[in-house]
Amino acid sequence: MKLSDRLASVQAEEEQPEPATRSRARAQSTGGPAPARRREDQWESSKRRVHELVLAELGASAGKLSGPELDGAVRKALDGILAREDFGISPGVRRRFVQEVLQDILGYGALEPLLSDPAVTEVMCNNFDEVWVERNGRTEKVSVSFASPDQYRRVIDRIVTMVGRRVDESSPMVDARLADGSRVNAIVPPLAIHGPVLTIRKFPADPMKVSDLINLGSLGMDAAEFLEACVRAKINILVSGATATGKTTFLNVLSSFIPDGERIITIEDAAELQLQQPHVVSLEARPPNSEGAGEVRIRDLVKNSLRMRPDRIIVGECRGAEALDMLQAMHTGHEGSMTTVHANDPRDALSRLETMIMMAGFELPLKAIRDQVTSGLELIVHLARSPQGTRQVVNITEVQGLEGDVVLLQDLFVRAGQDHPLAPTGLRPKLLTRLASRGVELPASLFRNETLLAEVVAGSARRRTVTPVRPGRVDGLSPLRRAARR
Repeated sequence: MKLSDRLASVQAEEEQPEPATRSRARAQSTGGPAPARRREDQWESSKRRVHELVLAELGASAGKLSGPELDGAVRKALDGILAREDFGISPGVRRRFVQEVLQDILGYGALEPLLSDPAVTEVMCNNFDEVWVERNGRTEKVSVSFASPDQYRRVIDRIVTMVGRRVDESSPMVDARLADGSRVNAIVPPLAIHGPVLTIRKFPADPMKVSDLINLGSLGMDAAEFLEACVRAKINILVSGATATGKTTFLNVLSSFIPDGERIITIEDAAELQLQQPHVVSLEARPPNSEGAGEVRIRDLVKNSLRMRPDRIIVGECRGAEALDMLQAMHTGHEGSMTTVHANDPRDALSRLETMIMMAGFELPLKAIRDQVTSGLELIVHLARSPQGTRQVVNITEVQGLEGDVVLLQDLFVRAGQDHPLAPTGLRPKLLTRLASRGVELPASLFRNETLLAEVVAGSARRRTVTPVRPGRVDGLSPLRRAARR
């Protein structure tokens, strides 16, 4: 028999179904399924059954209750069901069983331990059985999962319903936020091919302060002092960076330098800023309803905020035509305003602003747009994320104006590498005159780069030891003359 024929016969034998007697004998020899696995399956099955009975008992009244009333009704129904039904739950684990059922019905199910973990900053559910988290700046997969796709979908629906939103085939994308302010994004089929995707960016219970950024190495003391002076002197600031580089967190830190006596209006897609000043008005955009009506865009809120007597306007992020309205606000007496934008570096941030202004629908020449940008914006703070997951300020750049069609930028503080500190470039900013006119004085030593200065001094000393060459004389023969002599 040929080798190919023997391989075909072996493959045919392997594909035949195993006899029942052999499979039963194998199960007996191995002891069947692991006891721990059986107990886990029974636990989840009991939870699903109790969940269904609670929902059936509450019926339509569940939709009319909220807050403490709903919590009390669910607990009462749960106690009654466990009293009359036998689910094989021992008294020793009954408390944990009740807690998990309540989390499934009233909370966020399997996500509860992740949301309560202070080390977790982001939760990413790619499906009911695939959950990733960002912990201490690094992304990792966790063993936590939902019991079923239905439970996973119920948690998503509960989250978006709490803020008056809905997510289904007609509205498959939604932005929402939890009760603690954490930002939530959900996208479901048909847009999400392999199942619903839920992303939660946790809201920090204790907002970061500038001292935290300095201790973490994200910001230097000199740069922090300069930024505080700029905020107090009402310099218009743009914070740029890629996704998840900490732009909103840094904007929150900058806002902490605003004096208490000023009226601040914040405008965001989903409220994330945690301003500590006493006079803050927070506005939040609204998406369209199921009929496509009722949308309130950030641009509408920026226009409306101009009639609310603001001292400063803070836009959480410019994504479109609202960039033009934000610049107009900076030009019309609302100095000291701040916003963020997605960009790879400070110059890219200005290019993005130009593109977003063009999205406003006005036929403005590029020169006019750049005039608006350079006369409105004065400082760019760019953030980046290192491979280790730490967020760092890598550039503090001054917008100096327009020369022809080119925007002049000057780096004031630069981070040479991820392991290097944020250091001054040694250049004196033009903003110092503006700061002095506002009564904010900064020492010149703040911008002195001692390392660079030492290198310049050493280089000057080396040059002084070289014998000077008289003007008009060439020290040595040129390569062309040397070749001719050969």
